[in-house]
Amino acid sequence: MKELNSEIGRENKLQIPYVEQKLGKLLLDAGKLAPADAEKILRLQKSDNLRFGDAAVKLGLVTESDIRYALAQQFDYPYLSSGEGGFSPELTAAYSPFSPQVDQLRALRSQLMLRWFAFGHKSLSVVGAQRNDGVSSLAANLAVVFSQLGERTLLIDADLREPRQHAIFNLGSRQGLSDILIGRAELTAAIRIPSFVGLSVLTAGTIPPNPAELLSRLGVVSLLNSYKEYFDVILVDTSPGTFSETATICLRTEGALIAARQDYTKVGDISALANNLNETGVSVVGTVLNQF
Repeated sequence: MKELNSEIGRENKLQIPYVEQKLGKLLLDAGKLAPADAEKILRLQKSDNLRFGDAAVKLGLVTESDIRYALAQQFDYPYLSSGEGGFSPELTAAYSPFSPQVDQLRALRSQLMLRWFAFGHKSLSVVGAQRNDGVSSLAANLAVVFSQLGERTLLIDADLREPRQHAIFNLGSRQGLSDILIGRAELTAAIRIPSFVGLSVLTAGTIPPNPAELLSRLGVVSLLNSYKEYFDVILVDTSPGTFSETATICLRTEGALIAARQDYTKVGDISALANNLNETGVSVVGTVLNQF
């Protein structure tokens, strides 16, 4: 037993410096530290028996935010520093993953995993009663937190009237959902977002003159079924519930998450939307109150 404990002790001594060295390398590679700074940190770390990150912060060479960023890279939890990637600032899950708002998003993710995706479902619509309920922002941030969990995630912009996902993810004008439905593009129109492992976005594409008729086609079902072979989670951003095609899209995904905006969305509108979706055969998984 004494010999076994000795081996465990030697193993731990080898592992801890490796972790510290990797954290230091990440900070060096990110330009947060200079080689001379690293030497100062190592000396303080040894003299005061501190962790590498704590010693660096104590010396004022890096911030707590810098340490969290490096640890996120070390543990494969991707997020971005401010302005990195050129995405919209409203993508909170990408730029402020440790904020209370994103904690709530992760809690919502857990509920959706337990109440919807755990039952074999792979797609879910995100819908609001009216414009400016925060549907696009919620769908985008949910897509990011699902990808951070390691789920192969696809975000589809099915709002063919006023799409926003191309702007949120800085994708510019490109072929998307509408183009696939009329046979002018392939499923490969869904673009992978390099900043996030496992996250892809299918933009709305060309704005059509007949979104209601286009989204009522059976091709939508075929498209979703094809993508289900490659993705674990498919989130669909929809037009407001006042448009006829919205219920159709929600029916295609079988389930819907309703987004409401605090001090903006009327309770009666939410209730009417939920009743309409239920009558159509859509399972309303829940309602989220956006506070912005």
